Amino acid sequence: MANDPYGNGSILVLGGTGKTGRLVAEGLIKAGRHVRIGSRHAEPPFDWERPESWGAALADMSAVYVAYQPDIAVPGAVETVRAFFRQAIAAGIAKIVLLSGRGEAEAEEAEAVLRDLPVDWTILRCSWFFQNFSEAFLLDNIRAGEVALPAGLAPEPFVDTRDIAEIAVAAFNDPRHARQLYEITGPRALTFAEAIAAIAAAAGRPIAYASVSVEAYKAELQRLQVPAPYVDLILYLFTTVLDGRNTPLADGVQRALGRPPREFATYVADVVATGVWGGNHA
Repeated sequence: MANDPYGNGSILVLGGTGKTGRLVAEGLIKAGRHVRIGSRHAEPPFDWERPESWGAALADMSAVYVAYQPDIAVPGAVETVRAFFRQAIAAGIAKIVLLSGRGEAEAEEAEAVLRDLPVDWTILRCSWFFQNFSEAFLLDNIRAGEVALPAGLAPEPFVDTRDIAEIAVAAFNDPRHARQLYEITGPRALTFAEAIAAIAAAAGRPIAYASVSVEAYKAELQRLQVPAPYVDLILYLFTTVLDGRNTPLADGVQRALGRPPREFATYVADVVATGVWGGNHA
């Protein structure tokens, strides 16, 4: 029998070393919860591609944070997540918090699977992260002083992963978040060009921004030897999710936390202070 997920029960954090999972784990530990990191390099290891690894990771847990890698929009992800949900419930998991994506049909399909299951759930349907500019995805380009992305990208209400993690921690600690779907955005929509310009101004160094054709962008990813499945995912996100469907703001942060979402300018100032982008820093 699983422990009370809102009491002393242990929580498995999948993607526990990733952009959101790391912060969720830190927040839960700070709140006094026992956490098990779910990753291929953890002990016991967890690997989405090895279902035989799931049982040991789920053992003695009462709740789980689900962040599918690399993205819940990739082919086959929904069926994998469906199988994991079933195994988790069979193992006694009483609470599942799912990281989902705005504007992704596959993500909404995974949400529907979870909502139909006999388990307490909270869904975090999120916009693109602020942290994509400072952790991995666009970091090298910003450091190099030149960012090129496909033309025609709509403004996006980027969101801070710290807000996402704060909501996730609250969802594990407070039953008021039970069976709630939070659509999570930042406080305003920005174009990628505006975001890069804000980073350049704060860092005190020039960072060029260029719009290129999808074909040219794909060719550059291939030249950099990005694995084909990641190329397909990146192009899908740019050509589908960023077509304007996600430009409207949502009130998920306000509903969940009773405060406005963090501003992009606040994030930029915090990152500039670390020196990760180069230029001006403390």
